[in-house]
Amino acid sequence: MKKNGIFYPKESKSRIILPAVVLILFGLAGCSADKDWRTASREPAGILPDPQKSSEAVLAVLGADAWSWRGWFAIHTWIAAKKTGESVYTVYDVVGWRGHRGRPVLGVRQDIPDRYWYGSRPELIQLKKGKGVDELIDKVDKAAKTYPWKTTYKAFPGPNSNTFTAWIGLLVPELEMDLPFSAIGSGYAKKTDFRPQE
Repeated sequence: MKKNGIFYPKESKSRIILPAVVLILFGLAGCSADKDWRTASREPAGILPDPQKSSEAVLAVLGADAWSWRGWFAIHTWIAAKKTGESVYTVYDVVGWRGHRGRPVLGVRQDIPDRYWYGSRPELIQLKKGKGVDELIDKVDKAAKTYPWKTTYKAFPGPNSNTFTAWIGLLVPELEMDLPFSAIGSGYAKKTDFRPQE
């Protein structure tokens, strides 16, 4: 660049961009420096009816901020179900680190339905209770068995936990589920033409 007859070297964009990227990375790393997932709360939040006190059928979709800095913009979702008269909930979820151990990422197990997600309190996305819910639970269970990415996990763009929950919503529209924008990966479920045969 020439100014007043003198040539000055053009300022490089990398002189600005590189320090900015380094600052952002340090900032993100510092966000979870004082947290350890092994000691983060997994206590029940008490959102759903106690299965020892309520015999009514319950089907819930829950979501909580993702672990660490990801929670700034993304949530982790899962489904919890209890048929009429059952004394425990069944939890359906996809967790990436299961795959690191050579296991399917999709889990279906009896568990506390509304646990904190490693320090983040869950919120209800959808709740169905009472009459007709047992049939919905059967449909959710059937849809979970057809989930095509049981052993595959990618945080972005998917498939991930939100892809699974969206998949269930596509196959069981009676859930009337509307996942929030922060359920990153939910759109991945719509990218497949695969549908189970009736």
